[in-house]
Amino acid sequence: MKIVRGYKTELDLNDRQRTACAKHAGAARYAYNWGLRRKIDAYEATGKSPTAIDLHRELNALKKTELAWMYEVSKCAPQEALRNLDQAFAHFFRRVRLKQQGELNEPVGFPRFKSRKAGLGSFRLTGSIHVFEDSIQLPRLGLLRLKERGYLPVSDVKILSATVSERANRWFVSIQVEEEIADPTPGRGEPIGIDLGVKKLAVRSDGISYENPKALDRAQKRLRRLQRKLARQQKGSHNYEKTRRQIARLHYRIASIRRDTLHKATSGIVAKTKPDTERPRTVVLEHLNVSGMLQNHCLARAIADVGMYEFGRQVRYKAAWSGSEMMQADRWYPSSKRCSGCGEVKDELDLSAREYGCDCCGLVIDRDLNAARNLAQLAPTVSSTERVSSESRDNACGEDVRPALSGQTSMKQEPNRSPGSA
Repeated sequence: MKIVRGYKTELDLNDRQRTACAKHAGAARYAYNWGLRRKIDAYEATGKSPTAIDLHRELNALKKTELAWMYEVSKCAPQEALRNLDQAFAHFFRRVRLKQQGELNEPVGFPRFKSRKAGLGSFRLTGSIHVFEDSIQLPRLGLLRLKERGYLPVSDVKILSATVSERANRWFVSIQVEEEIADPTPGRGEPIGIDLGVKKLAVRSDGISYENPKALDRAQKRLRRLQRKLARQQKGSHNYEKTRRQIARLHYRIASIRRDTLHKATSGIVAKTKPDTERPRTVVLEHLNVSGMLQNHCLARAIADVGMYEFGRQVRYKAAWSGSEMMQADRWYPSSKRCSGCGEVKDELDLSAREYGCDCCGLVIDRDLNAARNLAQLAPTVSSTERVSSESRDNACGEDVRPALSGQTSMKQEPNRSPGSA
């Protein structure tokens, strides 16, 4: 089957190439902010907003007079930035519709202007892109060296685009490719329920758990010290910029630790490299209201440090690649309050109680393990793929397997959808 996948690696640039990349990022940021202002003004004046194509025509006309400096960068940088702006408005109007229908309880998020204070940003290039073992050739930028050899695919893929981004004074390139992979054989192992938490990143129904590195919490002491130091320095001075770069590097390290842990945990769950008898036929996740949980100011930082949404996203596309089915329990399913032995549901269960004790059958078990086993019990006894082939039904997700649990929803990643950058 064909999949769209991203590969990201760090660039090894000289000073001239760093300057060229900074110019491209600045051009993309300028085009985005200029296009956003034009859309707002046009809508207030006429009730309609121009499209990315209309804005690109206007921008090309301005290059001959006011914006002659844009000839120094590839035309793709501002053009793709305007397309990103159109996509941002499409997401905004989609969330407005969800808000009107009562399906969204959070702010819809109108597109905002980009600031250089948040970093130099990124830009996307299309067209003639060639990848070599230790370098990549991009339009207008030429041949750029890679710090990691042999990671980017050299052949048997179709390169769709390349995105160059800056983070903590380091430059990265991410290529989006379309590649052909073998159709995965459906997993035939026992279903797995996953309970996410703060004390432990995830607990599986088979007893395996993944520790939470708590990267942000462990870096708090150093982060506070650097931020106090920054507040006492003169803004714009050499020492101020030096401290600011130290803070950016620390935040990048925190994000890298969190991302590495999530990838290792989700890859271990789907067990892509194992035989189909050892790969789970169904992975069941709980549906957490993460945005609502972040309203708890006592736990907000700890919850944000886990990366629960990213965990679910990775399980979703990795399960599709490995032949497993993804299910998501209803938000109101009492996985923590229900006894995995007899099914008795408690009226109340304090968050501080780390063990579950059933008053009905006497079962005493770890709270997170009990919740994971309850989630695993929601999985159908036969996978949807086998059920469809045997009963010739059109349902591909299997909501009718357990009528008593009609509140549960199934999710399965489409093979040809983009999972994002890996």
